[in-house]
Amino acid sequence: MRLPYTPNPPPASTSAESQIISETLARRGTSVLLPLDLTLLHSPPITSGWNAFLGAIRAKTWTQHAPLAFAASVTLQGLKVIRDSDDESEWEEAGLNERQRAVLAFASENTRNVGVSEGAFERIRGLFRDREVVEIPAVVAYNCVSRLLVALDVGRGMGLR
Repeated sequence: MRLPYTPNPPPASTSAESQIISETLARRGTSVLLPLDLTLLHSPPITSGWNAFLGAIRAKTWTQHAPLAFAASVTLQGLKVIRDSDDESEWEEAGLNERQRAVLAFASENTRNVGVSEGAFERIRGLFRDREVVEIPAVVAYNCVSRLLVALDVGRGMGLR
C-alpha cells in the first residue's frame, strides 16, 4: 500500500463526512469497510462520487465477474480466452456469441484508445438497445477500479491481490 489506510472506522469531521461513511457501508451491505474504502476515504468527496458511480454500475446495470459470465453461457475456457487474448477468432472458438464478441472488441478498443471507431460503435448499436449502448461504455469505464487499486497498491499483503 502506498498510502496508509484511514482508521476503521474513519473519523468524520463533519456531518457530510459521516453521511459518506454511512453511504459507503450501505453500498457494501456490511458493517466492514474494505481496503479500497479505507483508501478512498482520504477524500470523502471522491468517495461520495465513487459510491454513486460504482454503486450504479454494480447494482443497477451489469453485475460483475465470473458468475454473470457463466450465467450468460460463457465457459471457464471462454473466460481464460477473454483474459488472455484480444483475438476475436479465439473468442469465437471459445464459444462466445456475436454480442459477447462485440462487447469485448468495444471494451478492448475503448480501454486502449479511450475513443472507439465508428465501426466498433455501430456494431454495438446494431446489437443492443439504447440503454445497453450507454451501459456498455459505463461498465468499461469501471476499469478505473483496477487502475486505482494497482496505482495505490491497495490490498497487497491482505490476501486481496
